Amino acid sequence: MSRHVQITFDAHDPRALSSFWCDVLGYVHPGPPGVDLPEGADPLAAWDDFLVRVGVPPEERNRASAIEDPDGHGPRLFFQQVPEDKAGKNRVHLDVRAAPGLHGEERMAALEAECDRLVARGATRVRRHEPAPPMSAGFIVLTDPEGNEFCLD
Repeated sequence: MSRHVQITFDAHDPRALSSFWCDVLGYVHPGPPGVDLPEGADPLAAWDDFLVRVGVPPEERNRASAIEDPDGHGPRLFFQQVPEDKAGKNRVHLDVRAAPGLHGEERMAALEAECDRLVARGATRVRRHEPAPPMSAGFIVLTDPEGNEFCLD
């Protein structure tokens, strides 16, 4: 029997980091428990209202955030607030499939365009790995706004 997984990120600012990853992956923030969001409603505003209503103190309202694949295929990502800084290289990272089916220069151009888009949203470019057939089609390494490595591939 297979299992579903949730990927958890430690973060200083869970809301901001989850919003960045929503943009990277095309994910969405789910609404609060028991709240039916109308079409086009802002789930983060709904969370703000919910947290006030249930009495969560302001200093505790950014302790966690989550995002989900709107199609229900990808894993849920959870972001939890921690006080310490990231200490070293990730031992696990996400590979974001940004150029499926593309090869050579067309692939690398698509990865570069996505890299530029994400850098404009707070990512940091680390390095580009050129295609090296047959083992590598080429990829770009970045970090998210809190320094977590990921690859566009």
